[in-house]
Amino acid sequence: QVQLVESGGGLVQSGGSLRLSCAASGRTFGSSAMGWFRQVSGIEREFVATISRNGGTDYAGSVTGRFTISRDNAKNTMYLQMNSLAPEDTAVYYCAAKRQGYGSLSSRVDAYDYWGQGTQVTVSS
Repeated sequence: QVQLVESGGGLVQSGGSLRLSCAASGRTFGSSAMGWFRQVSGIEREFVATISRNGGTDYAGSVTGRFTISRDNAKNTMYLQMNSLAPEDTAVYYCAAKRQGYGSLSSRVDAYDYWGQGTQVTVSS
């Protein structure tokens, strides 16, 4: 059974940093693009960052220059380093993965086949 598990969320002051991890199990994801999304209650899930199977990346404009997505295929794990956090970054963060062999970048929620349960990130002002 494929499973994605996020960790690393928490409460941080404005200007601080957090690193989120997404551990995948059930199969290897080396051939799949993966991504991070976030959601505030009552608002649609929004794209944050994506990484292709070859390591190419793309970011939402609101996080460019502050967030860095990366992956370690040997560990079947993806990361999101978040720096210069601001209160507007407060949300539940979800990791996502495409099915095997689908390795290209995408910012669309419906492009992803597997989702984690989410981890809360709260940034205080």
